[in-house]
Amino acid sequence: MIGELSLANPSTAQKLETLITVSVTAEHHVARARQAAMALAAEIGLSDAAAACVATSVSELANNLFFHTPAGGTITLAALWRDGEIGLEVIAEDRGPGIADLAAALEDGFSTNRGLGGGLPGVQRLMDEFEIAAPMGVGTRIVARKWQPCR
Repeated sequence: MIGELSLANPSTAQKLETLITVSVTAEHHVARARQAAMALAAEIGLSDAAAACVATSVSELANNLFFHTPAGGTITLAALWRDGEIGLEVIAEDRGPGIADLAAALEDGFSTNRGLGGGLPGVQRLMDEFEIAAPMGVGTRIVARKWQPCR
């Protein structure tokens, strides 16, 4: 684990048995991670809109693993449950260079790779919970969760 993250009420969320880890070391692994996220979202009953938010977030995080870290990283997906809600947790983790200016990286328009700079801010908007630790020389760990009332 990289850094210590404390999401809102983490002790009230329970991970269900479903846990999927996708190694992202090649560009086609981005699609594999997105497909795994869509499959898990459907399996646990997330709405199409919530599933699309998760899949888009996973695509962005997996792209970052491939394009910004020499050795890639992992996307881990977990089904969650808390107080009448189902959720999907996404953890993106790498042992890359870290992020030099985290505040800037979370602003729309900031890019170190000549992109549009909407990636991390977009993930932050699409997901209900978002936490990031990215110490220089250690790597980056992002935890994001999407919640929905049980149907």
